[in-house]
Amino acid sequence: MSRVKLEAIWQHDKVLPYILTALKDKIDDITAVEKIFLFGSRGRIPFDEWDTLEGKDWDVLVQAKCKLKNAHTLLDKDYYLDLLVLDEETIKEHYSKYQLTMIFPENDLLSKNNQQ
Repeated sequence: MSRVKLEAIWQHDKVLPYILTALKDKIDDITAVEKIFLFGSRGRIPFDEWDTLEGKDWDVLVQAKCKLKNAHTLLDKDYYLDLLVLDEETIKEHYSKYQLTMIFPENDLLSKNNQQ
């Protein structure tokens, strides 16, 4: 997620604040961001096992006031990120069966990390 420090791409503590703040700001220019989740591998696998995910991309689901059809236009082509921007109803309808890890406005990763 950082083209300057490629070794930091898979380090969540360095990557998440950087990429998600920039991404949230871009989406907020279009529609209000309500929540941000991780899904896919990082939504399913316990936080303390993320070291096994090196090489996997980041699956980010953003809940906003309205869905953005071509959300990938907001990303730099060099980011290892799959991005969906959907409204709350669409998320409930299509993603309720997935394990989602909220990282905004509450950060479930922090609470999981503090339980260790």
